[in-house]
Amino acid sequence: MKYGFTTGSCAAAAAKAATFMLLTGKLKTEITIETPKGILYTANLEDINRGEKEVSCAVEKNGGDDPDITTGAYIYAKVSFTDYLDQIILIDGGEGVGRVTKPGLDQPVGNAAINHVPRQMIEKEVLEVVKLTGYEGSLKVIISVPAGKELARRTFNPRLGIVGGISILGTSGIVEPMSTQAIIDTIKVELNQRRAQGFDYVAVSPGNYGLDYMKNTYRYDLDRSVKCSNYIGDTIDMAVELGFNKLLLTGHIGKLIKVAGGIMNTHSKVADCRMEIFSAFCIREHVEPEMIRNILDCVTTEEAVRILEKSGRLQPVMDAVSDRICYYMEKRSNGMLQTDCIIYTNEYGELAKSKGVEEWFTLLEQEQAQQI
Repeated sequence: MKYGFTTGSCAAAAAKAATFMLLTGKLKTEITIETPKGILYTANLEDINRGEKEVSCAVEKNGGDDPDITTGAYIYAKVSFTDYLDQIILIDGGEGVGRVTKPGLDQPVGNAAINHVPRQMIEKEVLEVVKLTGYEGSLKVIISVPAGKELARRTFNPRLGIVGGISILGTSGIVEPMSTQAIIDTIKVELNQRRAQGFDYVAVSPGNYGLDYMKNTYRYDLDRSVKCSNYIGDTIDMAVELGFNKLLLTGHIGKLIKVAGGIMNTHSKVADCRMEIFSAFCIREHVEPEMIRNILDCVTTEEAVRILEKSGRLQPVMDAVSDRICYYMEKRSNGMLQTDCIIYTNEYGELAKSKGVEEWFTLLEQEQAQQI
């Protein structure tokens, strides 16, 4: 599969090219930079605007074979002369680049959401041109993404408190297709941000169903918390690493039944034995064999719950599932986290909750009240 280049690489390439054109007066239609990965990136330059005191140009983002929402977006750099004396290169964000409003992120509150590695890349490439041309003054570099505000709605930025656009990201300078690490890194950012706000407890959910359920049922907005996708085990590991003491997992039975079997990555490509685990708990709680056979043939857990409900054994089975989910979460954390869970379906609502959940409701309600 073909790799692409990050928004950070695009910004650095555009900044280097704009600097070259500003300081030499010569037109440049392509530019080469070296990414932190050591891979060279040669970018074509678009929408070049040259003046005596400033130059701007754009690089089209190429995400390779990764389904990146920023692929095709134009990353602009405008470089201008400035009298700013504290540093040679002043880097800031313009249109479509988000601005940080909450602590715990890569950049401090008030800064443009241009992470530290892209900032280092931009500075390195611009300084290379400065030294080449013998320029001795200061330069201002503004990175902008005209489509950034719209694109940001499809990212985690609104949840993270980054307003007004996308982030300029990348640690290696390249985009590896279908990067699991990128998702895990995002989860860690959310956890780190919450820890930085002083909380030692965190509520997490695999997806939007959990978010909606908590909001509608318990009036708690999980957007204030963490969406862990399929990476429940990794989320627990990071929560321990960051010093959390308590973790509440809220999710649909279709995801959480896997956790009851000790599966900590719930993606169907990793493991899909929902009905087998479901049936094992039914056996334990003395459900009739014929019903268990029917459950094994189910396609969805919603269907399995409907069958189980007819047996009159739904509650004891779900209570056993809930207990085992907490057991495996606590085991994953090596006893470092107090873990609780809430299981639900779209049709039946709450199926079960662990014994410590009532304490969570008090915590979450207090937090919600403080943030209104």
